[in-house]
Amino acid sequence: MKTSDFDFHLPPELIAQHPLEKRSASRLLVLDRPTQSFTHQHFTDVPSYLKAGDVLVLNDTKVLPARLFGIKEETGAHLECLILRILKDHVECLVKKAKTVKVGTRINFGEGRLILECTEVLEEGLRRFAIRSPGIFLEILAELGTVPLPPYIKEKLDDPDRYQTVYAKNPGSAAAPTAGLHFTPELLDEIRAKGITIVTITLHVGLGTFRPVEADEVSKHVMHEEYYEVSASAATTMNQAKAEGRRIIAVGTTSVRTLETQMSRHGEFREELSSTSIFITPGYTYKAVDALITNFHLPKSTLVMLVSALAGREFILRAYHEAVEQRYRFFSFGDAMLIL
Repeated sequence: MKTSDFDFHLPPELIAQHPLEKRSASRLLVLDRPTQSFTHQHFTDVPSYLKAGDVLVLNDTKVLPARLFGIKEETGAHLECLILRILKDHVECLVKKAKTVKVGTRINFGEGRLILECTEVLEEGLRRFAIRSPGIFLEILAELGTVPLPPYIKEKLDDPDRYQTVYAKNPGSAAAPTAGLHFTPELLDEIRAKGITIVTITLHVGLGTFRPVEADEVSKHVMHEEYYEVSASAATTMNQAKAEGRRIIAVGTTSVRTLETQMSRHGEFREELSSTSIFITPGYTYKAVDALITNFHLPKSTLVMLVSALAGREFILRAYHEAVEQRYRFFSFGDAMLIL
């Protein structure tokens, strides 16, 4: 497959620059796979497509204030770092002007409040740093860092909480699991009241999710690992649903990647702390997920490939064309799609 097979025309003005005043006010394009048809709805209509016994899976990761601006100690040059992964006493960062950052380079943030020393040159702007400052790292990050909005959002976000889901709990992501941004506490209560079970898993969004595909051939793209957690209670609930023929409905591609990784590895859901670099493209057979709530993704992205594997490439591209024709809002703060 060619990466260009997943391209589509997107007018720039359809890229949502800010969230709607009410989270659940977004539009919803419903894709019915058996009939290959579309229905135009609103996100508040989601409960009408769910039924008692369904299991709705949410990713409860929380976006870190992961963007840091510092000074290279030896030259005084200004550098920007995006933290992608926090290890025990190290961090992995995507660094702008990374060619100037070599092993031993020290970057000073907040006039010495935080110092990162490069210990390993990885690839394509990635560097591993040792944390050389005392104190609790997440507290220092909360003091010095800012929430990293995607580069296609040019306008300032007045309320950083709007780039967090209402159920965000576990800090660790460099980007939001944006399909979940549409949910409100009231909508989740309405879903529970219908007899639908809601479970949470965690996948910390990093470079694996948002790294662009630069290879001409899809098969040559390499996914980066992202950390996930599945609790014993979540695994038990989902295994029971599968055994009874009830639907697993994932909210977001990050939930999909976690669940499909587990089912591909183990043939079941398990309590687990692990990492995944799964790359889901057409030809993959879904083993865990029966339906998906997701946003509209970037052309030629791994996420368009993932939803194409679920619904079929031609059907997905027709849906995207329909969304463009109907002036849906795209990407992180945009509208949603439900694939049934």
